[in-house]
Amino acid sequence: MDSAALAEIAGPGFGDPVFDSQRVFRAVLDAMARPGRLARVDVALAPPAPLDPATAAVVLALADYDAPVWLDEAAGTDAVAGFLRFHCGCPLAAEPAQAAFALCVEAPSLARFNPGSDEFPEASTTVVIQVADLAANGPLTLRGPGIERAHRIAVAGLPDDFWAERDAANASFPRGVDVILACGRHVVGLPRTTRVEV
Repeated sequence: MDSAALAEIAGPGFGDPVFDSQRVFRAVLDAMARPGRLARVDVALAPPAPLDPATAAVVLALADYDAPVWLDEAAGTDAVAGFLRFHCGCPLAAEPAQAAFALCVEAPSLARFNPGSDEFPEASTTVVIQVADLAANGPLTLRGPGIERAHRIAVAGLPDDFWAERDAANASFPRGVDVILACGRHVVGLPRTTRVEV
């Protein structure tokens, strides 16, 4: 299959791949540096279902041929796989622990991902989770680096035990799993250093 036919199947990606990737990358960096703050992903993108624009944009900006991506069952459609392979050239990981990035449309078990090691904590999996809603001033209180005192958010679409499981996944610092929540055109960063009080 030639590249034109593959592009038609995959669908359009970033309008300006370099500029849009840089904009999304900056938004993700800001979200991770200021945990709990909603960062807007301001690019025109119409990814295949079930992905929201922010979810797809984060993966397109971060993943490449050297960064395997794992897709959960809901995200693992032929359309999504083709979209990611064509637009960022990333290999798809067969197992969660093999992934540099994970794209999840349903709440995952964080214990399945690579937490890195004491020597190389940056080798851990970054987990991108699409949620039903994100809002400021909700029932979750965030504390830690990048937060002056505390910050509050609301997240819809995660089970109640997700936060305890996240605590367990990050209990052996510097090992742990960084999470990016995405909804619509917004993202929220949850680095492993951020404490979430329910």
